[in-house]
Amino acid sequence: MSPGFTGGPPPAWGGAGAPASASRARYWTGVAVTVVAILSQYFVPELLPAARLLYGNLPGDLLVVYGVPIAAFALLVGGAPLRDAFRRLGRATAEGLSWYGTLSLAALLLLVGLVVVYQLLDPSALALLQRTNPALEEAAGDPWLFVALSFLVGACEETIFRGWIFGYWRDQPGGWLGPAAWTSAVFAGVHLYYGITYGAASPLIFPGLFLTGFAFAATYRYSGGNLAVVALLHGENDASAYLTLPLGAIGYAIHYAVILAGAVLALALYLRRTDAPAPPP
Repeated sequence: MSPGFTGGPPPAWGGAGAPASASRARYWTGVAVTVVAILSQYFVPELLPAARLLYGNLPGDLLVVYGVPIAAFALLVGGAPLRDAFRRLGRATAEGLSWYGTLSLAALLLLVGLVVVYQLLDPSALALLQRTNPALEEAAGDPWLFVALSFLVGACEETIFRGWIFGYWRDQPGGWLGPAAWTSAVFAGVHLYYGITYGAASPLIFPGLFLTGFAFAATYRYSGGNLAVVALLHGENDASAYLTLPLGAIGYAIHYAVILAGAVLALALYLRRTDAPAPPP
């Protein structure tokens, strides 16, 4: 999967030369702080009941889960991986829709395959998917608020995971596929509430989260560091689920329309590149 859908090498960093990288120790400290801050919402309120004053309300929860990692990376790593966040919007849109559409379709095919496996090995586990998603349950009282918050959350998560955690490795020696893979695995893993909610059926969900993260990492890479487009795509991905509360199937229709549009664009870009005449020797 190289080069990207739009063709050509990824753009270099904006400005004069590549940014000076923060030390590995500072970077890994930022990663550790991020993982602990996000996972703390699942165990700190249980271990320390007094902490429920902070975690038991939306602003406090957002402050811990996103504010702490952003502050940690800003202090430890700095803003170099974010400097191209709003550049090359045209290329980023093409790359983002293409990667998101293609890998989302791959995730759906993988889901179908896993469902077949579950039907053969443990069909009773599929019933666990009927459990209510805790995020949707929380949003039931004011779904439009959560639709709007989806884009804020998308911007925060993309700044943290693609901007800093993956972005640190963008121009490091050794290629981008390895960092894209393991940072996408971390991104999927911190969504622990899927495992808590769906138990033995949760392996049906995590591959899709991984592929979504990988699509966003690839977009960041081949757009030369753009985060605005992946933040919007991330926001749409989350918002479409909340839209099913007031709009029913229309929320799903919007989501799959974006996926289909991205997959069609990816095919069109691929065919354009393969039909292009070879350069003269």
